[in-house]
Amino acid sequence: MPRQIALLRGINVGGHNAFPKARQLELARSLGFEEVSVLLQTGNLVFADPGTAPAETARRIEERIAAELGLSVPVLVRTRDELAATVAGNPFPLAVPEPKTLHVTFLSQVPTDTARLDALDHDAYAPDRFRLVGRDLYLWCPQGIGRSKLAEAVGRARLGVTATARNWNTVTKLLALADA
Repeated sequence: MPRQIALLRGINVGGHNAFPKARQLELARSLGFEEVSVLLQTGNLVFADPGTAPAETARRIEERIAAELGLSVPVLVRTRDELAATVAGNPFPLAVPEPKTLHVTFLSQVPTDTARLDALDHDAYAPDRFRLVGRDLYLWCPQGIGRSKLAEAVGRARLGVTATARNWNTVTKLLALADA
């Protein structure tokens, strides 16, 4: 059965937007989603495709969270095939053996204004690298993201779209759940 993956932005991070894993599961089921799995506490839901377009699924989840929890939580939804394309399209295969060094920022749409990203001097941030591929922004920080100046600069490069990031471990685990 086809699957969708919902990525909730900014929950259970730094004590803000508390939304426990059990409550995430309950909410998804209350929306009629079937075969629901929740990965980690940070808002990663995998479920049988409810027959709606990903943007509609995201809207329904956002509205339910607002109504039941009083939280404004942006939600991005990808199909299983879209997530598989993200994994297959990884422009940094050397990062795969160290998956904590690779992150994907999922974007709600392809940004129309990438001037701030384009202006970044790649050589100034070496060995860290980034690449925008459609609605995915890949960031590879071989020495870790915590002290990465590039991660900071990319984060400041407002793209005018909703975005939420996941490390490579989480991305590949979500795909494995979608394939289960």
